[in-house]
Amino acid sequence: MAHPTVLRKLVARYEELSAAASASAPDPALTRQREDTAYTLCVSTGTRDVRDALRVARRVLEAGGGRTTAPSLTTAAR
Repeated sequence: MAHPTVLRKLVARYEELSAAASASAPDPALTRQREDTAYTLCVSTGTRDVRDALRVARRVLEAGGGRTTAPSLTTAAR
């Protein structure tokens, strides 16, 4: 299982990419980044489906007493 900080960043990245994808015209580069992030989330949580990966990641973050709302990419990069 990935460290909670890593999971938090991955969840934030996936959510931001998903929001960007739904707000704009189809962009193959954006789609690929979201798929790559989903894959990394699945590997990091030992799951095969991104919905399961997000559930597991959020459960780990909640259980660890950390923030359950992931920081934005700009915040996470600092």
